[in-house]
Amino acid sequence: MPGARATLLTVPLAVGLLCATAVPAAAAATPHAARPGTSLTCRGQGVDPAALVRHRAEIVIDAPLRTVWRLQTDVERWPAWQAPVRTAERLDAGPFRKGSVFRWTTPVPPNPATPATSLEITSTVEQVERNSCIRWTGPAIGEGLHIDGVHVWNFTRVRGGVRVTTEETHTGPQVEADVPTATGILRQGLEAWLRDLKAAAEAPAHDDRPS
Repeated sequence: MPGARATLLTVPLAVGLLCATAVPAAAAATPHAARPGTSLTCRGQGVDPAALVRHRAEIVIDAPLRTVWRLQTDVERWPAWQAPVRTAERLDAGPFRKGSVFRWTTPVPPNPATPATSLEITSTVEQVERNSCIRWTGPAIGEGLHIDGVHVWNFTRVRGGVRVTTEETHTGPQVEADVPTATGILRQGLEAWLRDLKAAAEAPAHDDRPS
């Protein structure tokens, strides 16, 4: 599938890939090998156990848990601290909760198979526990590309701040045509997201610690 492979090589399957740059080792997210059966969960539910494309990563953020949680769940402000997120909107009203739906976009650069376009992702929160975990699912759709994703986040207070651990799986004909490449793209996206979250939460403007 040459066309599908060409699309796959350039599409940012998770936010952060477009602005991924070298970062100091201390700020880098820690990857985990894929280990089906030991996946992250939220209220007992995890990622897709049958998915061939998966990655797990974590980072420790020196900020209060309430700061990290607010940044992650205030979906409509994602573009303020994640450059690859061009738009983000809640499709429901009220607090971030089970059943919340949000739509967000990230650009897809031109390649031999498709013109420059935008990847539109519609995510539905399936499980959530305040200050502890989130699990959302939904499709990511672009010209010539359809991915079904499941994404789990865990937040844990640790010495030095908050450990944020995330795991995501992708299924779909384009990503399954080249699993190693798709996995590498997913890895870069997740690790960039964690670095951006850390940078935003540790910025003085978001420091919620008592003076």
